[in-house]
Amino acid sequence: MKKYGKLIIAAIIALIFIGTFVFLWRKSQPKVIVYSELPTEVKDLQKTTIITGTIEPRNEVSVKPQISGIIAELMKEPGQTVQAGEVIAKVKVIPDMGQLSSAESRVRLAEINLKQVETDFNRTKELHEQKLVSDEEFEKGRQQLRQAREEKAAADDALLVVRDGVSKSNASASSTLIRSTISGVILDIPVKVGNSVINSNTFNDGTTIATVANMKDLIFRGNIDETEVGQLTVGMPMKLTIGALQNLTFDAVLEYISPKAIQSNGANQFEIKAAVRMPSDSRQIRSGYSANAEIVLAEAKQVLSVPESAIEFSGDSTFVYIVKESGSKDPNNKYERRAVETGLSDGVNIEIKKGLKQQDKVRGPQIIAEEE
Repeated sequence: MKKYGKLIIAAIIALIFIGTFVFLWRKSQPKVIVYSELPTEVKDLQKTTIITGTIEPRNEVSVKPQISGIIAELMKEPGQTVQAGEVIAKVKVIPDMGQLSSAESRVRLAEINLKQVETDFNRTKELHEQKLVSDEEFEKGRQQLRQAREEKAAADDALLVVRDGVSKSNASASSTLIRSTISGVILDIPVKVGNSVINSNTFNDGTTIATVANMKDLIFRGNIDETEVGQLTVGMPMKLTIGALQNLTFDAVLEYISPKAIQSNGANQFEIKAAVRMPSDSRQIRSGYSANAEIVLAEAKQVLSVPESAIEFSGDSTFVYIVKESGSKDPNNKYERRAVETGLSDGVNIEIKKGLKQQDKVRGPQIIAEEE
């Protein structure tokens, strides 16, 4: 039994030794590199760039009050549609005490003057009836009475304007009623009832009551790098993709390229604007949506092309390896290095102007390494 045990142990050791030797021998053998083989194709190529920006209304108007005061009532909410001239809010006037005092004083003086003119006119009228005053003198008195009454009415209106912001003569066009200046959608109402507001003047832009825009006339606004701006021209078509709307796509037309660069993250960029062609149902579009614009910078139609991964760049020259023998496993005999002239690249495929035929196959990237 001991004899068999020794034989078994020896056999196991021999197997381990032989297995180790075979493993090391196989590892030391040279490996055969296997490449993919790619066909040449005739196709359309496009060089495109992607610009990130936002969707905005072309015209966005800030509605401001014509008089200072306090917001008494808001008639509209953001998101609602308004027509030009429609009331958005009402302002309660807080009168200036100096102006109020002057207006009240003017009313009192007008009353005193009117009473005096009425008294004089009544006296003139009695004398006229007795033929003691000429017709000319009588008409003069009546004219003075009309002027005094008009002055009293004007003083009363001025007092109402200072005190309440509205007068009897222009109640329908009261400056206390804040009206939209354009037809569109209310994007924002930054004030609340009770907030103080001031009108626009030389020293202040005034308080914005509401922001209104026409959401049927939208533009795309973005920035493009200086390395690509030279390839753009006004009128170029664009494709806009809005991610917030499940990648909804719109057509657009480039209509503005800024003549001046701006600094952004250490690079020179130029602002562009494009008119968005809105579909018939555009109720989902909101101001400020992020969007990506795809612009075709160059294109080549029906040209011979190969995957760009098959191209070998050496200085200013480009080469490919053409498949000579499909059955040969020796890479030195299977491929022929050939100079080619390249053209437009779309980042995946590249145009071949000279050096290849449509039926040629080229060597692609390495796919596996086999042992001999």
